Amino acid sequence: MQIISLEDQKAAVEQAVQVLRQGGVIVFPTETSYGLGCDPRNLAALGKIYRIKERSTSKALPLVSCSIEQVRSIFDVPKAVEELVAKYWPGPLTILLEPKDMSLRHQMPVFKDGLSAIRVSSHPFVQALACSYNFPITATSANMTGMADPYSMNDLLKVYKPVDASKQPDLIIDGGDLPYNPPSTIVKVESGKIEVLRQGAIEL
Repeated sequence: MQIISLEDQKAAVEQAVQVLRQGGVIVFPTETSYGLGCDPRNLAALGKIYRIKERSTSKALPLVSCSIEQVRSIFDVPKAVEELVAKYWPGPLTILLEPKDMSLRHQMPVFKDGLSAIRVSSHPFVQALACSYNFPITATSANMTGMADPYSMNDLLKVYKPVDASKQPDLIIDGGDLPYNPPSTIVKVESGKIEVLRQGAIEL
């Protein structure tokens, strides 16, 4: 487990991209808490995230993207959420979307009921990373299931220092202490209507 500072963002992005391309798992700061990231098309990397979190594989992993354009290139964005997208992206609003290419459900097993949860992050590092990687990455909270979300390096080290190397991320990007923002709000569109599945940072 390697820890690097976010002081030099360009260098941190380059190293994170290299780890992702090698099938590794990273921890990085977001506009909510620290997140666990990997390439969602890499089965081995996804498996490691589930082991780290001690999370059931029946629960899908959310994604973060760098731009609305990147999301649109992969997913159908219903007209019903256009106003929300225009108002709250980038930001902590996660929307369940269907892929344009249905084969992605097998290549990228982060779907539940044919939908994947994704948001455009407002954090500058996440934006730079997802754009440099040229694909969304996973962004589940970097804690073990049932534990509090991590907002500092101290929180992260409490999680990862005591555990075996097989349950540690390959790289941690130290973005310092994050403000205590709640998790993202999650919405789903069904029959043209918007359903709020989780009230979070954005109140709808």
